[in-house]
Amino acid sequence: MSRTRTERLVNLVICLLATRRFLTAEQIAAIVPGYEHDPNDERDHEAFQRKFERDKSELRELGVPLEMGTASIFDNEQGYRIARREYALPDIPLAPDEAAAVGIAARLWQQTGLAAAASSGLAKLRAGGIDVDPHATLGVEAVVTVDPAFEPLTAAVRDRQAVTFSYEVPERDAAGVRRLQPWGVVCWRGRWYVVGHDLDRAAERCFRLSRIVSGVRRIGRRGAYEPPPKVDLIGYVARSSGPIERTGRATVLARPGRAAGVRRWAESCVSTPDGDRLTLSYGDADQFAGWLVGYGADVVVLDPPEVRERIVRRLQAVAAAYESPGIGVPA
Repeated sequence: MSRTRTERLVNLVICLLATRRFLTAEQIAAIVPGYEHDPNDERDHEAFQRKFERDKSELRELGVPLEMGTASIFDNEQGYRIARREYALPDIPLAPDEAAAVGIAARLWQQTGLAAAASSGLAKLRAGGIDVDPHATLGVEAVVTVDPAFEPLTAAVRDRQAVTFSYEVPERDAAGVRRLQPWGVVCWRGRWYVVGHDLDRAAERCFRLSRIVSGVRRIGRRGAYEPPPKVDLIGYVARSSGPIERTGRATVLARPGRAAGVRRWAESCVSTPDGDRLTLSYGDADQFAGWLVGYGADVVVLDPPEVRERIVRRLQAVAAAYESPGIGVPA
């Protein structure tokens, strides 16, 4: 199944779960991204109907309980909704580490472009006067951001289309322009990388997304290339990155009995009236700050300023995200 169709099906499920009334095919077409068409164009409308019928069959094959009915006794056209009582999963007990892994995966999903489309569909439901269950789609809104290049690069990977962008290397004063046939986008040691064939160097290369300092522009035609079969993207990034050189040193204050993960990596620990003063070595300041932020108020960075500043920026970004309209602090 293509990514476009997958996104359309997911958004269809979200919209049908979020309403208690039956939605007609016409209403669904106006709400769900991927069903846009001209209803006055006979061929365009027939294409939509075929697409909608295929999607309904796909959902039923997947076990999604589609209900058919009318919004009122005065309506003649059949509508659709999902029976939440039959679709809902039973309670699933998760250990703390399992819950954390699920949360990380959900936040990543929210950043792939799906959350924006889903939120847009829910907004259209509300604008049309349709009752939306606020508890049916908790977590749709994005909270954590990824590099701006993430979405255009993953789309280019899907379409097998080359891209160009400006890339900044720390050892150089100015960014250089790169042309790449992207094979895939992967995460390694908390960083996102794109791996592909560098057209100018005629060799495979990987680029860290946070160092892409321009927009990602597509070049050439779609479907212009095929990645090598069974290519090991993670392995290539790992070999290119090399071992981590931990040249930085940080001093943090940990609450007594807390932050066991930080204590495990500490080189020294001194008890003080304010808490335990830990000394740690680190390589990348951004990655180190992102790791420490996960311990919340259990850890306070005393030194160096470069790590403190990065942690403050991350916390400010999280606070700003939860203050945005439509995003509530989780219970």
